[in-house]
Amino acid sequence: MKPAAPLHPIARLPEEWRDALAQRGERAFAAKQIFNWIHRHGVVDPAAMTNVSARLRAALAEEGLGSIAEIVHVHRSADGTRKLVVRLKDGATIETVLLPAVSGPGARPEPEIDADAAAAYDDEDEEDDPTTEEAFRGKTRVTQCISTQVGCAMGCVFCASGVAGWKRHLGPEEIVAQILLGRALLDEGEALRNVVFMGMGEPLHNYDGTARALRLLTHPDGIALSTRRVTVSTSGLVPEIARLGRDFNGQIALAISLHAADDESRSALMPINKKYPLAELLAALKAYPMQRRRRITIEYTLVSGKNDDVAEAQKLARLLRGMPVKINLIPMNPIEASTLGPPDMARVFAFQKALVGSGYSCFIRRRRGDDVSAACGQLVLLGAKPKVKAFRNSAS
Repeated sequence: MKPAAPLHPIARLPEEWRDALAQRGERAFAAKQIFNWIHRHGVVDPAAMTNVSARLRAALAEEGLGSIAEIVHVHRSADGTRKLVVRLKDGATIETVLLPAVSGPGARPEPEIDADAAAAYDDEDEEDDPTTEEAFRGKTRVTQCISTQVGCAMGCVFCASGVAGWKRHLGPEEIVAQILLGRALLDEGEALRNVVFMGMGEPLHNYDGTARALRLLTHPDGIALSTRRVTVSTSGLVPEIARLGRDFNGQIALAISLHAADDESRSALMPINKKYPLAELLAALKAYPMQRRRRITIEYTLVSGKNDDVAEAQKLARLLRGMPVKINLIPMNPIEASTLGPPDMARVFAFQKALVGSGYSCFIRRRRGDDVSAACGQLVLLGAKPKVKAFRNSAS
């Protein structure tokens, strides 16, 4: 068996810092100091850790603690969305997106569209966390969409991230680094409130990296995100859904990229369905240990002429009957690697109306950042040569 790669210092939890420092003869309190510097203050240069001894700062630098990622470009959308192109130490690039809550100029209000659906959280949870909510009073709340892989192996036909296929997993330190970089770029009056694992890659394909990043992001001595404000999106890796539920006791919100209500259509859109068909996926969702008053978010990309008529909405309503879900409808964002596109809004609203009429909470995802290719499905591996994918029914 191949030995596990050594844990990067940024990926250590406080108790792991205590163990590492004890081996050096250092005092235990330094563990919390270092963890605070990295995760609460975003400082990864040991030389800047002013309350850490000079001897220990030198040892940390020698061990490799330092910058592991840099922003090489910021694309700012007219609606305030920012897409950050991030270069990692091996030269690979990924993208992460800052999504401020929309209000005022550029908000483009549209009837019955949930302007904050991308955050994938339930508003009714607000009253359960008054201390956290007080910290955001008077501030613009920002959601950050982060990546977990360089490229993607899932091959969904409506998503640009898999154009060049999967290159490698991100280490937990590289996942967390996106938050540290993004937080430093927030405008005055903005505050990071939600994190969604919905960027490049399939988070549960990189389960170990994703799980450790979740523990780092929610640790009270660091960034201290509420688990209510973190959502993991998956295309439907059934064993890993069960593992996430066990490891985090259902406290991490779950979003499912569903996109079709029968196996034939879903397999044509999402090859992963051939391995984990709908019956297995739905069984995993029903077994997920949901916390009180929480719901699973169902993501449904509407592709013109493929899955967007009212009959499909009715089929979806029957498929999800009895499950604690809310549904986000996403008119497909055009990508260079596909000839497919979104339906007109009349069909989108008709689809939504059918689901609402069946008793579901159903929102239309506002298109955010599409003018800088930062919208859902548009994050791409820099330098990848697009290869056009066509939708094929299995019978064709």
